[in-house]
Amino acid sequence: MTGPAAAGDTGVDPLDAAQERRVRAVLALGGVPQSDLLDGVQQVRLRLLERAASGREAPRDVSAWAAVVASNLAMDWHRAKRRQERLGERLASLRQLEHPSGEDSSVLSLAVTRGLDELPDAQRQVVVLRFYADLPVRDIAGELGIPEGTVKSRLHSAVRALRARLHEDEVV
Repeated sequence: MTGPAAAGDTGVDPLDAAQERRVRAVLALGGVPQSDLLDGVQQVRLRLLERAASGREAPRDVSAWAAVVASNLAMDWHRAKRRQERLGERLASLRQLEHPSGEDSSVLSLAVTRGLDELPDAQRQVVVLRFYADLPVRDIAGELGIPEGTVKSRLHSAVRALRARLHEDEVV
């Protein structure tokens, strides 16, 4: 059995072949590269299984639900790509401003990038918004729907962790 009734069953694919083709098409039309389509399909499957595991009933129209989730995943993929591009551009511009020679700043940029990658998502998000997008704490809090104190706390923890990482790597 496939489809909505099978979503909670173990060992059964919650998406039938037609639904999977539709998800792939939505992802592809949404601009997700061919190499990432399988991951996108798996994310849709996972979300359907998580929904069933949480006790919520299966969507009335699994195919439509899966297409909406795929569309959201495509938007998320583009947002992540833009964030990475902006971060890369910002790091490159900082490198040119601080050290035109390049070698020292390349090491610093690489260490900062690695440090950012190691931060929890919530901390990385506020660091990028504050220091790379130059948003004030008030605006970050408003955009994320969290108190300003939470933004400040996350920034403090993230900067402390980044500083420790840079000292650990003997970059600064």
